[in-house]
Amino acid sequence: MRLTRVSCSVATRAPTGQTHAYALGDEDALLVDPAAREDALDDLERVAHVAVTHHHPDHVGAVAHYAERHDATVWCRVGRETAFEAATGVTPDRTFSEGTVIETGGGPVTVVDTPGHAPEHVGFSFAGTTGREELLVGDLAVAAGSVVVGHPSGDIRTYLASLRRLWARDPDALHPAHGPTIEDPRTTCVRLIDHRRQREAKVLAAVEGGAETVAEITDAAYEKDISGVEDLARATVRAHVEKLRVEGRIRWDGERARPVGTA
Repeated sequence: MRLTRVSCSVATRAPTGQTHAYALGDEDALLVDPAAREDALDDLERVAHVAVTHHHPDHVGAVAHYAERHDATVWCRVGRETAFEAATGVTPDRTFSEGTVIETGGGPVTVVDTPGHAPEHVGFSFAGTTGREELLVGDLAVAAGSVVVGHPSGDIRTYLASLRRLWARDPDALHPAHGPTIEDPRTTCVRLIDHRRQREAKVLAAVEGGAETVAEITDAAYEKDISGVEDLARATVRAHVEKLRVEGRIRWDGERARPVGTA
């Protein structure tokens, strides 16, 4: 299947300052994550479908424009219609769930549930030029660095499950919303899982060392300078705290964390 990537300049916290939009297929194409209007996107012809991997602002900015321009069918995650409309300004025409097939002129595209970065996050699976599976993965994975999984919309447990599921699928390549194509999906999944485990260990050590509030835990868990991204770091720490609470490894009352077994 033909894959067209267009980098959109948007207000994003991603280091690249861009979000990639992708078109799958030559005719009756599926346009995914049109984050902003771009000349290269305007040049696309025969777009039949528009969808997004998730609802974050740096992925949805031009959904309304390209849906109207092509009179395209607009898709969203089932059960998320209201949130989708609030994010995009468009009422979806159809909904998808795990396994839904969207037919394009280049072949079928299959929806894959990949929650964690956001609750509605999905990927789009298709046959690459070699015939093997490739996926558009939105903000599930990046070739370098890590993905923010922050409270309240992010969930570390489901994010790790999505990475493990992706590892098990063993696709040929991943096409993320930020940065270059991922040519080594399994290695990248392992790296991202290990990064989350390491961060969790530091969060747990901070709580066991006496840090209680999210601010205190963040200060203890990050050795590097996080000025400029402190809000993201605190949201990430809170997500880790919630995971540890659910697993019974710490106590957390919504404001203060304590080691298990303390009064």
